[in-house]
Amino acid sequence: MESMSTTGSAAYRALLLSLLSPGSGGEFPPVTCVVADGIMLFAIDIAEELGVPALAFRTASANSFSAYLAVPRLLELGETPLPVDDPVHGVPGMEGFLRRRDLPRLAPAADGHPTESAAAAGVHPLLLTMAKGIADCGRARALVLNTAASLEGSAVAHISPHMRDVFAIGPLHAMSSSVPGPAASLWREDDGCVAWLDGHADRSVVYVSLGSLTHIWHHEFTEFLLGLLATGYPFLWVLRPDMVGAAEEAALRGAVGDGSKVRVVEWAPQRDVLRHRAVGCFLTHSGWNSTMESILEGVPMVCWPFFADQHINSRFVHAVWRAGLDMKDVCDRSTVTSMVTEAMESSEIRQSVQALAQRVKRDVATGGSSDAEFKRLVGFIAELSATPRHQAQTPVITNGDGRHQE
Repeated sequence: MESMSTTGSAAYRALLLSLLSPGSGGEFPPVTCVVADGIMLFAIDIAEELGVPALAFRTASANSFSAYLAVPRLLELGETPLPVDDPVHGVPGMEGFLRRRDLPRLAPAADGHPTESAAAAGVHPLLLTMAKGIADCGRARALVLNTAASLEGSAVAHISPHMRDVFAIGPLHAMSSSVPGPAASLWREDDGCVAWLDGHADRSVVYVSLGSLTHIWHHEFTEFLLGLLATGYPFLWVLRPDMVGAAEEAALRGAVGDGSKVRVVEWAPQRDVLRHRAVGCFLTHSGWNSTMESILEGVPMVCWPFFADQHINSRFVHAVWRAGLDMKDVCDRSTVTSMVTEAMESSEIRQSVQALAQRVKRDVATGGSSDAEFKRLVGFIAELSATPRHQAQTPVITNGDGRHQE
C-alpha cells in the first residue's frame, strides 16, 4: 500500500496526464472521469488535482465499511477486535448482535493466533490506517458499493451521511452475467469438476473453498479433512498450490481414493459450481464475492472467516440473514462435521437463503433497487464528464449561513 501511494502514484499521474488531451490516448477519447479502488486514495486525489472528477469503488461489504467508519467510536468504548463474545455497541445498526470477535481483524500470526502485543492492544496500527482510508473515501465525488438493498440497506443508510453520494449496485456478477468477459480470477479453473458433480445426486456434495488468499496450517488442514470425511458426504475441495505442503498433499492422495467421494482441484469455476444441482452447502472463508455468489444461488454456507471484512460477513450470514452457520475462531473436526451436516440437512437454513436469493434477484432485475442505482450512477458519471475540467476541480462548500464559497 505504501509503495502504491509513492512509486505507483507517480506512474499513475503520468498516465492520467497523457490521457487528458484530445488525441493523446490514441483510439480513446480524453478521460473525463476516474473510478478508483477505494484503497487507492492517491488515484482519487491526483485525478481531482488534475481536474478530473473521481469516484471510489469498494469491493468489500457495506457492513464492514460501516464498521471501519466506527473505529474511532469503538476505540473510545474499548470495543476492539478480539476473539471474545463481548457485545459491541459502537457500530450503528449492529448493536443487537455484533460481538468483538465479529469486528474486522488482520490475518492471524503464523501459529493461527493474534500476536501478544496485538491481543493486548486489541488493535493493530494497520487497522487504524485502513479505517482512516475508509473515512477518506468521503473525498471522492461518490462511493460505489457492490451490494444490494435487500442485503445491506441499513449499512448503506449509515454510510451515506459520511460520503458525498453512495451507489449500491450489486451483486455485480449477477448484473453483468449476460455480458461476456474474462474469468474473474487469475487462477486456472478446473472445468472437470463440473462433470464430476454431474455424477452426484441433488444437494449431496459439500463445496469447500477458502478463497484466493487464505493459508491454512497443518493442524487446520487435518481437522478440516477429518471433519469433512466424517460427514459421509462427498466433497469438492479447492486447494491452491500455495495453500498446503507436501504432507497435506500426501494425506489428500490417501483420502481421495478412486475419486468418487472426494475431488480436489487447484481452482474451480465457482459460479458454475454453486449453481450446480449437486451442491448442498458451501464451506467458505466469507469473502464478499463468495458470500454474494452463494446467496444468489440459494446455497447454505458454513463460514470460516480469515481476516478483514470476512468476520462481519460471516456474522450476518448466521445471525441476520440466517443463510448459514458461523464457525469463526474454531477449527476442530467435530465442529466441522456437525456444522457441515447441519447446513446440508437444515430445511430452515435452506428456505431462508433461498428466500434471500429471491429478494436479491429482484434487486438486480429491471426496476429493482440495484438496477435503478446503476442507471442513476450512469447519469451521475455522464453529468460529471460533461463538466469542464476547470470547474470539476473546484469543490463548492456550503457555509452554515447558507452562502457558498469555493
